[in-house]
Amino acid sequence: MHRLIDIDTEILLWINHHHAAWADNLMWVISGRLTWLPLYALLIGLLFWRFGWRRALVYVAAIVAVVGVSDWVSSGIIKHLVCRLRPTHEPLLCGQLHIVRGYVGGLYGFVSSHAANTMSVALLYTLLWTRQVVLPYRQSATCYLNVIVPIVLFLWVALNCYSRMYLGVHYPGDILGGLIVGAVTALLIYALVSFALRKKTTTLAD
Repeated sequence: MHRLIDIDTEILLWINHHHAAWADNLMWVISGRLTWLPLYALLIGLLFWRFGWRRALVYVAAIVAVVGVSDWVSSGIIKHLVCRLRPTHEPLLCGQLHIVRGYVGGLYGFVSSHAANTMSVALLYTLLWTRQVVLPYRQSATCYLNVIVPIVLFLWVALNCYSRMYLGVHYPGDILGGLIVGAVTALLIYALVSFALRKKTTTLAD
């Protein structure tokens, strides 16, 4: 266990110590939640464009729900149960971390809510996006988007996760834990959405 913690710390320090002024600014922007508002708007717009407003509203509600649940589980439950200090609050790392703009984050870091939230959205959106219920006149136009959308989403996840380690506010283990929480949450919400849509289809058929 101690060896795993040591490895976790070594990886964090390696990432954090490979810094530059331009990277500080870039990672600060990437880590900001408001930075990605245009991406969120685009993703929502694509849902309405591809599936029509009725189905898109269901999907948007599912995405809002998955963010709420993953954030609640990661920040509201796990962090306060595990109580693992963030690297920036760890006395043994005092003076060893490169701190950007004085940002140290909250007291506890396991699991990363950034990792959980971004993973939950990326995975759920990908699963919803690849469902076969598509407006007929959109099918041919969305073939290339079936590849581009998942790539963009998981690149977004990777950038966010890396930025949190670069800024020194999360260990790799925090990130991994957050990714697992986000993935499980996304799968559960997707299962509920699929069940609800199947039930509605069956009811209409009856």
